[in-house]
Amino acid sequence: MPIYRIETDLLGDREVPADALWGIHTLRAMENFHISGRAVHPELVKAYGTVKLACFQTNRHLGYFPDFPKADALEQACSEMAEGLLNEHVVVDSLQGGSGTSTNMNVNEVIANRALEIAGKEKGDYASVSPLDEVNLHQSTNDTYPTALKVAAIRMIRQLEQAVLGLQEAFQEKEKEFASVVKIGRTQLQDAVLTTLGREMAAYAEAFNRDRWRLSKCEERLRVVNLGGTAIGTGLGAPRQFIFQVVDQLRMNTGIGLARAENLIDNTQNADVFVEVSGMLKACAVSVLKISNDLRLLASGPDAGLAEIILPPKQAGSSIMPGKINPVIPEAASQAALLVMGHDGVIAQASASGNLELNQLMPLIAHSLLESIELLTNACMTLRVHCILGMKANEDQCRKNVLNSTVLITVLIPVIGYEKACELVKKAKEEQITVREAILKSVLVNEQQLNELISPEAVCRLGFSE
Repeated sequence: MPIYRIETDLLGDREVPADALWGIHTLRAMENFHISGRAVHPELVKAYGTVKLACFQTNRHLGYFPDFPKADALEQACSEMAEGLLNEHVVVDSLQGGSGTSTNMNVNEVIANRALEIAGKEKGDYASVSPLDEVNLHQSTNDTYPTALKVAAIRMIRQLEQAVLGLQEAFQEKEKEFASVVKIGRTQLQDAVLTTLGREMAAYAEAFNRDRWRLSKCEERLRVVNLGGTAIGTGLGAPRQFIFQVVDQLRMNTGIGLARAENLIDNTQNADVFVEVSGMLKACAVSVLKISNDLRLLASGPDAGLAEIILPPKQAGSSIMPGKINPVIPEAASQAALLVMGHDGVIAQASASGNLELNQLMPLIAHSLLESIELLTNACMTLRVHCILGMKANEDQCRKNVLNSTVLITVLIPVIGYEKACELVKKAKEEQITVREAILKSVLVNEQQLNELISPEAVCRLGFSE
């Protein structure tokens, strides 16, 4: 059994491992691109298989594959890639020159060699099944790669949307659970007016509700594809019927409402849609970062901080400080959010750096966009499962903060006026007593009236009744 097979391309002959499903074009890419150290995203590989399957089925319908055994083998190979069964054979680095040509050729070679394997032929027998003349028939990297990217992004964003929904619902549950916990609100990190812990949770839920709505709109932006446009959007090398039918086939295969771009040249050269979608991802990342930081503050201490909530203890927090437990889940989610924000800047610059009829940085856009979606999905699920669901209110601490804070006097302003309220604050400081003690000592209101003014019902009431 030979160890190698000989394959030939424009640059000459090379030895390729005999059992490899990839070929000479992949080999050269592996030698050329040691950049990210990461393979093409598995969802992009699966989506690429889906695109190749639609292209093959369209070509077969148009009569380009009358040889049934070969056609069946090719269709099975494309289907296997679409199902993720051939992911391990797409081995090129995710960051590559050529606007994704190395990925397309890796996919073409794997499908061709898998079809040869199914048909009982030797790998590398491209006279029987050609990666270029048959797997890539009527296609170009420049229409298949961005189309596969959009399919992958839509599928992943649907998963992200569900993760955000789960986080929203988790905060809504905490809204109900903490509805009666009165606490101090804060502005500029200073004591402000009273609120409830439930209302804080409700605000977080609403932020993620907006994020979910934004994400649902991403599919509208991504559903327009340039498949059939081949090299620059003119459809050069593809028959008219293929161009008209291939997106319909892809739409049927995926269940996604894909549509062929009215202007294929525009859709091939301009990548602004990815910038728009990335902006929506960034907005979600902003929510994750802001709320994660709030959770860390609210849980700070626990003995010398705010300590108004108790996060689930997940691991020992220090190699030197006994008993220390850190808010590791919000911290991890924060890092994911910051990386998404960084990717957003990369996507914007990469999209703006395309030249003339094509964006040569499409692999960088794909790498950053799909990683952003994956990071956010994982961050939202982790935050929900390992933090929010097990979060508890420290009701004693919340009440202690309320009763000891000068904020307590604010609720009396509608009753006694601003000037008398200021006098009570001053009196409390002078006599070194709590504001609550100063209020009760003043006999301006009694204890029952004060308790009613700081009840959850009063705190949550919108304004006061005249």
